[in-house]
Amino acid sequence: MSTETTAPPSVLQQIQDTVAGIGARVGPAVVGLGRGWSLGSGVVTAPGQVLTNAHNLRGEEVTITFLGGRTAGGRVVGADLDGDLAVVAVDTGSVEAVEWAPPEAAPSIGTPVFALANPGGRGLRVTLGLVSATDRSFRSRRGRRVTGSIEHSALLPRGSSGGPLVDGEGRLLGLNTVRVDGGLILALPADHALRERVELLSGGVTRPRLRLGVAIAPAHVARRLRRAVGLPERDGLLVRAVESGSAADRAGIEKGDLVFSAAGSPVQNLDDLHKALDTLEPGATLTLGVARATEDREVTVTFE
Repeated sequence: MSTETTAPPSVLQQIQDTVAGIGARVGPAVVGLGRGWSLGSGVVTAPGQVLTNAHNLRGEEVTITFLGGRTAGGRVVGADLDGDLAVVAVDTGSVEAVEWAPPEAAPSIGTPVFALANPGGRGLRVTLGLVSATDRSFRSRRGRRVTGSIEHSALLPRGSSGGPLVDGEGRLLGLNTVRVDGGLILALPADHALRERVELLSGGVTRPRLRLGVAIAPAHVARRLRRAVGLPERDGLLVRAVESGSAADRAGIEKGDLVFSAAGSPVQNLDDLHKALDTLEPGATLTLGVARATEDREVTVTFE
């Protein structure tokens, strides 16, 4: 009778097997947007539905490339530009949608994670990393602060934004969105709030985010410019330009005005202004405290 025993697999072999297993399980649901180095990645989250970042899109139509090379035309059914999220309708064929992680699986610092991408349809990428921080924030391309992001060390090439971040069971933890200092990646968390947003977007519903229609200089620039023209320094946002026909234009806000309060609360940075705007619905009004030269005034802005 043989007394030989099989040695347990090495740690490196276990890692290799796990990464390969994640690629085999989740990879078919990871798609490329556009062709070549353009656009980015996405993930199938339901039959006929691909989730991606809004910044990956260049119009209402997009080419979707699946694992294996099949391409199909996709149509954007909902996009949240401020939240950098979009849903694309496309024929997903027999591709099995990625499973959403349950709330109790939310990652914490040190959690092993796997990032997947198919950059521009150039082929599947799978990398392993660790969560380095949670509740991080970044600004979308329209200036809104997006909070609650997962920071991790799973490196990805250009064109990978919109691809999924998953746990060791292949369940969706987040949507890889932006690269930060040191090559770390921020992912939108696949939490209950994001699932609700995806459901709305898939139905063509986008929660309106109201806009004043102004170009703003930050507080430190405003203080410097007021000092340069002999006006007293004060906190606030300096209006650099006003969009014709915008809510701000209709309310009489002018270039050079300093916005120092919104709805009675101080405005010291752009986030303070966005916070006031995000509580409003179309048709609402917002009272702004505005300094014009040495005169303070209240301006009522009405959003159509």
